[in-house]
Amino acid sequence: MIKIDLQHSLQEVDFSFYQDHLADIHTMIHEKTGKGNDFLGWVDWPIHYDQEEFERIKVAAKRIRQQADVLLVCGIGGSYLGAKAAIDMINGPYSKDSLEIVYVGNTFSSTQLLRVLDYVKDKELACNVISKSGRTTETALAFRMVRQLMEEKYGKEETIKRTYVTTDREGGLLRPLVDKYQYESFVIPGDIGGRYSVLTAVGLLPMAAAGIDIDEVMAGAKRAYETLNNPDLLTNEAYQIAVMRRVLEQSGKNVELFVTYEPHMLAFIEWIKQLYGESEGKEGKGLLPHGMVNSTDLHSIGQFVQEGTKCLFETLISVRNPLEDALFPTDDLNEDEMNYLAGKSLHWVNQQAQLGTLQAHVEEGEVPNLILELYDNSAKTFGYAVYFFFITLAASAYMLDVNPFDQPGVEVYKKNMFKLLGKE
Repeated sequence: MIKIDLQHSLQEVDFSFYQDHLADIHTMIHEKTGKGNDFLGWVDWPIHYDQEEFERIKVAAKRIRQQADVLLVCGIGGSYLGAKAAIDMINGPYSKDSLEIVYVGNTFSSTQLLRVLDYVKDKELACNVISKSGRTTETALAFRMVRQLMEEKYGKEETIKRTYVTTDREGGLLRPLVDKYQYESFVIPGDIGGRYSVLTAVGLLPMAAAGIDIDEVMAGAKRAYETLNNPDLLTNEAYQIAVMRRVLEQSGKNVELFVTYEPHMLAFIEWIKQLYGESEGKEGKGLLPHGMVNSTDLHSIGQFVQEGTKCLFETLISVRNPLEDALFPTDDLNEDEMNYLAGKSLHWVNQQAQLGTLQAHVEEGEVPNLILELYDNSAKTFGYAVYFFFITLAASAYMLDVNPFDQPGVEVYKKNMFKLLGKE
């Protein structure tokens, strides 16, 4: 479901040199003995997930689709990025699905929140609030305003029926609300951190509500688990990518530029940015993850990539079989001089742009490229891909000797912000 190509990395790497180290890391991951081992629940989740809750998710999603025109997904960071990545990747742009997914609680922007509330006020609504602690300020702020809007529109009793809470099993501020008001609720496992939670109810409920077959998502994740539960560096492609990232970093690169040629894959890259940035960006270590959507961005930062500071390498995420394709038409007058493309598929044109850019960046720009080709945009491929990136990232972070599962740096700005806001 993912095919990697390391031929354009501009590095000669003897994987056997890293084999013993990666075998140790494999043991740390799968026996849950590495740093942050309290948060390694995601490792065997594809084969040990809660089947009873999984079925409840499907029932709730069906109910949401009957209740609402719009599902408000209220969360930030890992509480919404994975779901958005899945929905955008699998359903594609301008989806004709009957249920619209609208995301709130991921910014302090007054304009964004108020415009969303105005946009949805006359629509049939349901809300899925997602927070393990219930204390995430952006999410809590938005949820109060969404809840008040819905109570004014439906009354308290009906609002309760249209509200779905995904939170900690026992702790946090949302669990007492669930107990008090009897909201339908789902669990964020205690041993799975937010940015690793897309395969739990955090991501699965919005996905299922959006019409995605979550059985296929989990089938893809299970296949990845089975394929990648293997310490052999010569056959484990996730570990190969992990090694290449560190090799390129040691060669002087400090930015990893994730590139796609499909605009609806941008949310997937945003999900990767959080996964990678929060997991290994600590103790003065780690690569800065950045994103680029081509060919659009070739007309902006493409110049820098080609001829600017040699601080980066690219990780190209391509898609072999697109959601849509068509042949470019002929025109008898050919006034636009485009008949040289007549009869060619639009996806083929996109692929040639990708190939030409790869050649330019690698051969002339001397920018290393790692290539990951997804077979398609299906639910199964999505499930496989997220688990692939989980394993790659965990191995990468352990190679740096950092804890992939904490994010102490984000507490610094929060402390300052709360002081300014007057929160004791």
